[in-house]
Amino acid sequence: MLLNIFDTFCKEYANIIFFILNLIVLVLLILSFIFVRDTKKRWNRLNDYLGDVTKTVDSIRFGDLSKKIQSFDLPDSVELTESLNRMIETLHDRELMLHEYHKDLAEQNRILVEILNSLSDGLMIVDENNKILRATEKIALWFNKNGESVVGHSLLDFINIIHKKPIAFLNNDEVEILNNSTASYTASAVELKEQGAKKQYVVILRNTSDQKELETLKEDFVATLTHDLKVPIIAETNMLELFLNESFGQISDKQRLALKNMQTSNKELLDLVQIVLETYKIKDGKMSLYKENIMLKSFINEIIEEMTPLAKKTKNEISFTAQRDIRIFADRFQLKRVIKNLIQNAISYGNPSTPIDITIGEIPEYVTIKVKDYGAGIPKNDIDKIFNKYYSAAKKFRKIGTGLGLYLALQITKAHKGDLTVESVEGEYTEFCIKIPVNYERSFI
Repeated sequence: MLLNIFDTFCKEYANIIFFILNLIVLVLLILSFIFVRDTKKRWNRLNDYLGDVTKTVDSIRFGDLSKKIQSFDLPDSVELTESLNRMIETLHDRELMLHEYHKDLAEQNRILVEILNSLSDGLMIVDENNKILRATEKIALWFNKNGESVVGHSLLDFINIIHKKPIAFLNNDEVEILNNSTASYTASAVELKEQGAKKQYVVILRNTSDQKELETLKEDFVATLTHDLKVPIIAETNMLELFLNESFGQISDKQRLALKNMQTSNKELLDLVQIVLETYKIKDGKMSLYKENIMLKSFINEIIEEMTPLAKKTKNEISFTAQRDIRIFADRFQLKRVIKNLIQNAISYGNPSTPIDITIGEIPEYVTIKVKDYGAGIPKNDIDKIFNKYYSAAKKFRKIGTGLGLYLALQITKAHKGDLTVESVEGEYTEFCIKIPVNYERSFI
C-alpha cells in the first residue's frame, strides 16, 4: 500500500518538477540571449569607437588637426577620449604658433634680402670649391648674367684675382670681373663658422671705381698744388742766399742771424712740401729708383754731419757704430731721405740730452740700418698706425707734422724690396730698422 502511495506521489509531482526544470532552462535561454545581445551591442560600440579613433589619427597624420574623437557610451572611454582631444587641441595650437613663426621668419628673410640687395657691395656665399651657393642681385648684375642665376657656377668663372690668392685669403684684394674690365673691384672673404665638414665663405665684392677716380683727382690736385708751392719757396730760398752772400750790399750780424733763421724755416717748409709731393708720386712701392753702390760708413757719416746742427738744439748726440763697412746697392737720394726722417723723428720725440744711436749690421739676406732714441716711446695701440698716411704723433707733442714722413719712408724701403720695422717701449726707447736686401754680386767688399 505504501508503494502505491509513493508511486501516486511521484506521478503527481513529476509533472511539476519537469515543468520547473523547463522553466529554468527557458529563463537561462532568455538570459543568455539578453547577455549575447548586450555584448554584441557593446562590441559594436567598441568597434565604432576604435574606427573613429583610427580615422581621427589618420586625419592628424595628414595634417588635419580640426578633427575630434566623438563620445561613445563605453566604460573607461571618456577619460581616454578627453585626453586624445586635448592632445589634438595642443597640436593644433602648436601648428598655429609654427605657422605664425614661419610667417614672421619669411618676413624677416624678405627684409634681410631687401637690405642685402640694397647694399652698395655685392655679397656671395661660396663653398671650399669656389662654387657659388647664394648671391645678391648686385652680383648677378655685375657678372652680367642677364637674369640668369649665378648660383651653381664657380666664382672663378666670373672674376680674375690679380695677385692669384686663394679665395679664402682675400682681404680687400684687387679683382677683375672678366666681362667688365672698365670698372675696378676689390674682394674680401670671411669664413662662416659651424657649417659642418665643408667650409663656406662670405665673399664681399666692392666696386671701387668711384673711389679710385676720386683718389686720383685728389692726388692730382695735391701734386699740382705742392708743385706750384715749390716754385715761390725755391725763389725765396735763392733770394735769401743772395742776401746772405751780400749780393745786395753789406748786412749786419743781427740781419745775418735773422736771415739764417728765415733760411732754416724756409728749408723746413720746402722739405714738407717735397714730402707731400713725393708721397703722391709713390704708390704701393712703385717709384723710379736710381741705384748705385754706396759705402755705408761714409754715407751715414755724411747724413750725421747734416743732422748734427739740428741735434745740437736739443743737446742730443748722434752716435754711430759699425762693425765693418758694408756696401749696398740703393738709391742714394731716397735712402738718405729715409734715414734723415728717422733721425729727425728721434730728435723731435726723443728726450733732450739723450743719445741717438745709429748702427749698421747684417742679417740673413738683408743689410740693416737702425736708428734708436730714448724718449717717450710709442703706445702699443699706435704701433700699427704709425706707417699710415697722415698719421702723426706730432699733435701729442704740439709739433708740426704732415704724418707722411714714415709713410714715405716705408714706401721707399718697399721700392728697394726691403722693409721698415719698429720696436718701442713706452717711456724707454723707440728703434726703427731699415732692411735693404743683399745683392751678393756687389753688396759686400
